[in-house]
Amino acid sequence: MSETLPETMPAIEITEPGGPEVLQLGTRPLPTPGAGEVLIKVAAAGVNRPIESNAARAAGPS
Repeated sequence: MSETLPETMPAIEITEPGGPEVLQLGTRPLPTPGAGEVLIKVAAAGVNRPIESNAARAAGPS
């Protein structure tokens, strides 16, 4: 099954420090995969920076 890909994709942009109020919906070019790469369609993603940072610290140095 082949799907026609759009030229752009929606993206949340952070242009300044702050809370959720600084998040802005923007548009970015759709990435073009290179040789040996694939493009994966993401339906939804979550980001919780404090939890990710704490988990990395708990794991110790890499």
